[in-house]
Amino acid sequence: MIRSKTKISPPELAKAWGVDPAKIVHWIKVGELKAIDASTTRGGRPRYLIDLSDLAIFEASRSVTPPVARVRRRRQPEGIIEFF
Repeated sequence: MIRSKTKISPPELAKAWGVDPAKIVHWIKVGELKAIDASTTRGGRPRYLIDLSDLAIFEASRSVTPPVARVRRRRQPEGIIEFF
């Protein structure tokens, strides 16, 4: 039985996104991207694994939305004064 992958490492994610792996690790360290430390020894070099569901949440939080169109105000014709 072959299981599908549910976790991804920072180098794999960096390769998929075309960014430096250090950038992925930075997002993990500052808390923007959730990950677990799967290293065998405590206090040693961390081996981060990112769950795909956490990755989807991260992508949704950093998605870019198009700017809202500004409503243009109409100019009042000259000589008309409105009182109300």
